[in-house]
Amino acid sequence: MALSCYEYRHFLKSASAYGVLTGIMCIRAWIVLIAIAVAMLPAVAGAAPGATRVEEVRTWDGPSHTRVVFDLSGAPDHQLFTLTDPHRAVIDLRDGRIHASQVDGIRDEGPIRRVRSGRRDEGVRIVLDLDRAVAAQSFTMAPNDTGGHRLVVDLSDPQSDPPADADARDTPAGGADAVRRARDQAAEPFVVAIDAGHGGKDPGAIGAAGTYEKSIVLAVARKFADRINAIQGLESVLIRDGDYYIGLRERTRKARAAGADLFVSVHADAFHDQRVRGSSVFVLSRNGASSEMARMLARRENQADRIGGVSLSDKDEQVASVLVDLSRAHTVEESLDVADVLFNELGALGDVHGSGVEQAGFAVLKSLDMPSVLVELAFISNPEEERRLKSSSYQHQLARGLTEGVRAYVEQTRPALALEGGDEEYRVRPGDTLSAIAQRHAVSVGELRRANELAGSTIVAGHTLRIP
Repeated sequence: MALSCYEYRHFLKSASAYGVLTGIMCIRAWIVLIAIAVAMLPAVAGAAPGATRVEEVRTWDGPSHTRVVFDLSGAPDHQLFTLTDPHRAVIDLRDGRIHASQVDGIRDEGPIRRVRSGRRDEGVRIVLDLDRAVAAQSFTMAPNDTGGHRLVVDLSDPQSDPPADADARDTPAGGADAVRRARDQAAEPFVVAIDAGHGGKDPGAIGAAGTYEKSIVLAVARKFADRINAIQGLESVLIRDGDYYIGLRERTRKARAAGADLFVSVHADAFHDQRVRGSSVFVLSRNGASSEMARMLARRENQADRIGGVSLSDKDEQVASVLVDLSRAHTVEESLDVADVLFNELGALGDVHGSGVEQAGFAVLKSLDMPSVLVELAFISNPEEERRLKSSSYQHQLARGLTEGVRAYVEQTRPALALEGGDEEYRVRPGDTLSAIAQRHAVSVGELRRANELAGSTIVAGHTLRIP
């Protein structure tokens, strides 16, 4: 016999189970109703079947163009165009999905001031707000060993040629090749890869007066390169020749692609104790770091790749493979040889930190099968050394010390390679004038100014001038 709802409720109440069972029945009823409602609802935007999701957005600002890379869950169907008043580059990703937080943090990357996103029809519109007119081009990349589907957008100056699709790679902007500076030479030269540390969004250490390590080391690297090229038989390759970021692995790849015989990575040290000072020279350690300072410094420098959105934590397999090359004793021994010479040359210029060459596990040295050293020019955290590092005269002194160290090493190890030339130098004496020095050395005042980065004709007794 069936009971009516009223009779059933009355029965439950009389059995003192009304409260418990009614609660259970209500919960079950709500579950059924929610399931029915969800089944009737259309798919939400983020879970639409077949939608292409933006999984990550990466940017690089290089000397020739700024690149934006969208890592996607599938092949994109997109349109790119530019607008003026104000300047914008617009990407319409049909049937695409993106979370606003993925682009909110992108600020001041080359011409890009900020990035916005929003729904448009059945897809998403991504707007790059720009500070000037640009030439924009896009291309897609199919999945390969290094990543999945990607949409790449390049922004360049309208007067310059944009990067060609055939040569475009999903690498930091700034080109796949290092900047090679050398005059024509008949004999095969000894190639020195000069790596100015940090750059772009990675400033490196910052001095008390606000001096950026990335700017100092680039200035010294350029002077170092010019001096190397002034010596017949030597040739320089600048890994970075502008204020842009390059990943640690990309730096070593560029050195190897340029056929470098020696790799010198240039940095400026920092420490919490502002009294610490002096230059240091490091090589890769096959065991542990040679000091606590070396461990701390390597840990700090190796974090640089996180700036570019790349974590070193997943590189164990890669590091293990390249360390096979570095396990060859002669590579490390040759690095120690050149490091000793550089350490002595820097010691002749002023203070050095520690009693000799240090060893540590720098990531920038790990992928190289050539002699490789990392030079800390001075402690930018020391106010006095920060002031000296900003001086063009002192930068020239550091570049001269590095050049003489390389020259001495090459003469020891490559006696058949005759090295000739090099810049002449003159120490300013009381009463000297720039015009008199120029006349004495048969160069123009303008050439003398350019070679020593002088804004005027004022010179200081005791300073060393480079005679081009």
